[in-house]
Amino acid sequence: MVEEPHVNPYLDLNNEDLIKKTMAFENRRWLVIPTSIIDDINFNEVLESKKESLRKSLDDSLTFVKYTVNVVEETYTETHANPETGEDVTTTVEAGVYGRPSVYSTDYIEYNHADMLALLGTEAWTPEDEE
Repeated sequence: MVEEPHVNPYLDLNNEDLIKKTMAFENRRWLVIPTSIIDDINFNEVLESKKESLRKSLDDSLTFVKYTVNVVEETYTETHANPETGEDVTTTVEAGVYGRPSVYSTDYIEYNHADMLALLGTEAWTPEDEE
């Protein structure tokens, strides 16, 4: 009798868990910042819990924070009833990216998941193997 090979469920592209894990990073962003502004980070706005948990570049000049954003592709308007008054309330949501931390600045580079993994694989962030 030949045994069926073990199949890792995470390799099944139809697996709901894999889809959820992939989608979990769709709106995640990483912001690389100088270590000199670590004290400016509001840890209530990012996924790290404290400055001691931040990973730093090998030369200690850079670190990063991660956070979840909400990307609104098009401006839209929605109307709902105010539960207290019953009156219609109309709200307009402008197109843009929402959820960035207060430390965010266009002076720093914001990365998506794939680009951040590539950055962390560079010699600036990961020591070369010594043989």
